[in-house]
Amino acid sequence: MIVPIHLENSLAVKYDVVIDALPEMTFNRKVAIVTNTTVSALHLETLKLKIKADELFVVTIADGEEYKTLETVESILNELFEHKLDRKSLLIALGGGVIGDMTGFTASLYQRGIGFVQVPTTLLSQVDASVGGKTGVNNKYGKNLIGAFYQPEAVYIDTQFLKTLPEREFSAGIAEIIKMAVMFDREYFDYLNQADFSNKEDLEKAIQRSVELKAEVVNLDEKESGIRAVLNYGHTFGHVVENETNYKTYLHGEAVAIGIMMINALAVELALMSQAEMDLVTAFLVKHNLPITYAIKDVDSFYDKLFLDKKAANNKLKFILPQGIGGHLIRDDIEESVIKKVLEQFLEKEI
Repeated sequence: MIVPIHLENSLAVKYDVVIDALPEMTFNRKVAIVTNTTVSALHLETLKLKIKADELFVVTIADGEEYKTLETVESILNELFEHKLDRKSLLIALGGGVIGDMTGFTASLYQRGIGFVQVPTTLLSQVDASVGGKTGVNNKYGKNLIGAFYQPEAVYIDTQFLKTLPEREFSAGIAEIIKMAVMFDREYFDYLNQADFSNKEDLEKAIQRSVELKAEVVNLDEKESGIRAVLNYGHTFGHVVENETNYKTYLHGEAVAIGIMMINALAVELALMSQAEMDLVTAFLVKHNLPITYAIKDVDSFYDKLFLDKKAANNKLKFILPQGIGGHLIRDDIEESVIKKVLEQFLEKEI
């Protein structure tokens, strides 16, 4: 299966997302694979056997969201300089969303920009993070606040990599799948409710539809000036959850699941989503072992952190809200009192 990416406002940007067995790849240039210690042990040799290049190097970094920093990017850059990569060289991201984001960002910086390819090894990165050219790192103020829109040359999605994925990581990817269905496609949501993700055909179909939906959005709006912001459903609240827990308690998809619960509660409060529809989404998250609760310690502090979200502008918070299941609405006029009323539903309770 091939899902083409062709950015409407950039005729020079075309690439394919290939959902199939990893192909043989030949590069008449220097290539550096960027991966982490965990993925390297599992999949590096598989990838190396598929690559023919003038020279092939491997850059291995520590595993974990806490290493998604400018310091790590600088360490990758230093290794690229040590190996004397040039402007025709290529980076290959082998790993999940953290590796993909950092490799893409590093590629955008090295000698003002070199090519890179995504080989995502987690469900979350296969259905979302590897597609669309968002790259970046975290800092103490929030998630992905330093970065660039920088498109890969290709994305190769092979579900064989998912066989070694821990169950918790797999569930985290499902949070990004359900995001696409709730925002854009009720029929897809209904399909997901009865799909068996242990079945290769069902899994590939789910990945394909998620990538197709994301491709449609990215093709229209590469740099998130409009509809692409809808892909952040659940992320505005979820990023605060990650920040408050220092990126150590929850996987990204788990934080997104909590964020979905919070934004759905806000949608119910605004009469954009029925309680019955919210219950359907909640049941799906529970079925796939995703967290649906979070104990907010201080509502005012949590609320203030929302303003670090990249969508916030002119001191206004922008929320991506579901309109039922299969529709969406962007609002920046919701009263502070309404937002805090919803956040109070998640306030830490004294025992």
